[in-house]
Amino acid sequence: MSEQRTAGAIGVHVATAAWATVLPGLHAVAGFFVLNAVLTESEGPWDRTVTGTVRLMAGLGLAVELMALAGTAAAVNTGRLRRWWYAPAAALVAVSLVRMVFAPQP
Repeated sequence: MSEQRTAGAIGVHVATAAWATVLPGLHAVAGFFVLNAVLTESEGPWDRTVTGTVRLMAGLGLAVELMALAGTAAAVNTGRLRRWWYAPAAALVAVSLVRMVFAPQP
């Protein structure tokens, strides 16, 4: 019976380590898109694609971060991760939404 408990404890630690590895990777991908959205600026009055580019990058960052948020919710609700794991997801979602709303106009 102790072998079964040990195997269960190892499985919990492996699942926790997996979540703690996957979530920062998703945050990094979303951060890449959000950073590109924030750093994209209009080159002048002739640059009409800047608004679409900024909204696309912010939208891609938002989509990836919503997947990370769903994974965070699953991991937190099962007790594998703590609630502070919501902080990076909330920050990136907020930045991408603000950038989508305030996209530069040529």
